[in-house]
Amino acid sequence: MYKFLKKTQKGGWMSLGGILLCITGSEAMFADLGHFSQLSIKIAFTFVVYPSLILAYMGQAAYLSKHHILETDYRIGFYVSVPEKIRWPVLVIAIFAAVVGSQAIITGTFSIIKQCSALGCFPRVKIIHTSSKMHGQIYIPEINWTLMLLCLAVTVGFRDTKRMGNASGLAVITVMLVTTCLMSLVIVLCWHKSVFLAILFIFFFGSIEALYFSASLIKFLEGAWVPIALALIFSAIMYVWHYGTLKKYEFDVQNKVSINWLLALGPTLGIVRVRGIGLIHTELVSGIPAIFSHFVTNLPAFHQVVVFLCIKSVPVPHVSPKERFLVGRVGPKEYRLYRCIARYGYRDVHKDDLNFEKDLICSIAEFIRSERPECSIPILDSENDERMTVIGTSSSNLEGIRMHEDGDVDSSEIVGTSERRVAKSPEKVRKRVRFIVPESSQIDNGVKEELRELMEAREAGMAFILGHSYVRAKKGSSLIKKIVINLGYDFLRRNSRGPTYVLSIPHASTLEVGMVYQV
Repeated sequence: MYKFLKKTQKGGWMSLGGILLCITGSEAMFADLGHFSQLSIKIAFTFVVYPSLILAYMGQAAYLSKHHILETDYRIGFYVSVPEKIRWPVLVIAIFAAVVGSQAIITGTFSIIKQCSALGCFPRVKIIHTSSKMHGQIYIPEINWTLMLLCLAVTVGFRDTKRMGNASGLAVITVMLVTTCLMSLVIVLCWHKSVFLAILFIFFFGSIEALYFSASLIKFLEGAWVPIALALIFSAIMYVWHYGTLKKYEFDVQNKVSINWLLALGPTLGIVRVRGIGLIHTELVSGIPAIFSHFVTNLPAFHQVVVFLCIKSVPVPHVSPKERFLVGRVGPKEYRLYRCIARYGYRDVHKDDLNFEKDLICSIAEFIRSERPECSIPILDSENDERMTVIGTSSSNLEGIRMHEDGDVDSSEIVGTSERRVAKSPEKVRKRVRFIVPESSQIDNGVKEELRELMEAREAGMAFILGHSYVRAKKGSSLIKKIVINLGYDFLRRNSRGPTYVLSIPHASTLEVGMVYQV
């Protein structure tokens, strides 16, 4: 290498961009960590990929060293060096290799987009998990189509393998240079090694990569500008989305309704409480969202039972039905305000609205029944000292309260397996709801009254209340902030996917309320 650069000087330095293409593609297999284990990739690279690359390049170099006088041969030296009898099979293998390499890049892109979306740095997209065992095996339709369109645009726009090679070379060496810089941080922050070792690492590897990077940068106008332009576009999208999401969350946290304000309203909340269950969707797992005060101050009446529902996705394939819900109480008992956190794994499907409603009501009823010091169900403490109880679904909790619904019959009484009367509903209603209570359960009058109100609310129906927040920049904000919030973030919010639970909500019983956030 030293003799090569000494002899060729500037011409050899500029050719490093082409030499870089020899190593591009081999690193793509490491993007398949979502599909294969680290050990399998190490074995495949050590015993298959690396020896094959060395043999291929040694054979091509030997051929070129012998036939370097022929001016027409070195331009396509690889295929010329292959014997004519197996040239077409080698071409087919090369096409398959390109497909495999592109697949590795696609899966790597899926993983990066998913992680960025989970961190709030990328707009929400549809993520399909294709495996119950491997968490990294995912498919994102929007990103897949975007990659296809970008590939077609680059191919049709350039129509030249040299320019596409320049773009690929700069992209790969930039990734390597960034990885080296981040690796130095890992050495100090994660491995707790000395800063001197991190400096030696970045100096040794960084100097080599900087040499290749400078050579690739010379080809900027010859196609290498494409990855830089795409990087700037996606960085702008990520920054705008993260900034807007962060400001919205800060507004939610800072404007949470205090419990003192709630207590000052009294059990009626200062409005008429009508029969029914109001299910308010929120992203907060503690505290009262600001949108609730918007409801109370603008609506003349509200539901008899209010449930703050938060649906969370956890990074496991499945959540056991016995640990599906976290149920707690907001404020005193007479307020009839509850909080429910429904947890789902990334392979769990929650599209059955009727079963979800039934499980939700049963979990609240079971929480009301078991809200005692001697209850053996584990108790968790949240930030606002709300006691959260782990409750399973009705099908998994055989010893808990079960709900039975009949249609178009006279309402009489709630009965249990011991034929205990818990509450009555004297009216003739369309849907009759009964709570089936375990025989061994001892229920006092206060719990009976609360269960009776929950039963009446369920008979009256359930309304899904969605709060749509519109983020706007405050008056007096800078021009850049107004462009980022009012134009950029608003455009991304309107064109990105909403939360997954919105797709399964019945539209006939949905109330959407808008609220403007000044950030």
